[in-house]
Amino acid sequence: MRDPVTTSFQIEEQPGVKVLRMISPNGTNTMTRAFVQLLAEAIEKLTSEVQGLVITGNDRFFSAGAELEQIAALGGATAYEFANMGQMLMRILDEFPAPVYAAIGGYCMGGGLDLALACRHRIASPHAVFGHRGAALGLITGWGGTQRLPRLIGRGRALEMFVAAERVSAVRGLQIGLVDAISEEPVQECVRRILETRKHGE
Repeated sequence: MRDPVTTSFQIEEQPGVKVLRMISPNGTNTMTRAFVQLLAEAIEKLTSEVQGLVITGNDRFFSAGAELEQIAALGGATAYEFANMGQMLMRILDEFPAPVYAAIGGYCMGGGLDLALACRHRIASPHAVFGHRGAALGLITGWGGTQRLPRLIGRGRALEMFVAAERVSAVRGLQIGLVDAISEEPVQECVRRILETRKHGE
């Protein structure tokens, strides 16, 4: 499923597991308003179809985050609407009835990090990089990351990422609990863990 203008996705089939791969023409997988809506609708349709879902991007970018040009053009009402759209997507992931994993290769930034945080588990490639650059641009996420990240890694470390716009490597992410594991093949590791969970009936 491709769109010549904005980020879209394709769904790859695994036994009992679906892999949703974000795709954009420039490879950065930015999260435009249209894509957030499209992704929310697609994931909601999958709730009764799968026993596990893996969300991923490519080797260089999981997602560069929200589209900054769109954000800059938002007014009060449209900014509120965009925040609600993002929150709706994260809530669908929160409430997904099967395990949801983020398989992260390359940069996972801003709204892309919010997306990964809303997944139940995160597996990173060795060269993955995490960050929330909003503070450097005078912005703060409205997609729930300010609540999820402190619960995951602690308030102090979360403030460093949000306020100082600190970037975190995969190794550091594993040390502080941001990711569950590092793997050379994060998608296959996510699928393996989902199938292992199903095997043990957890």
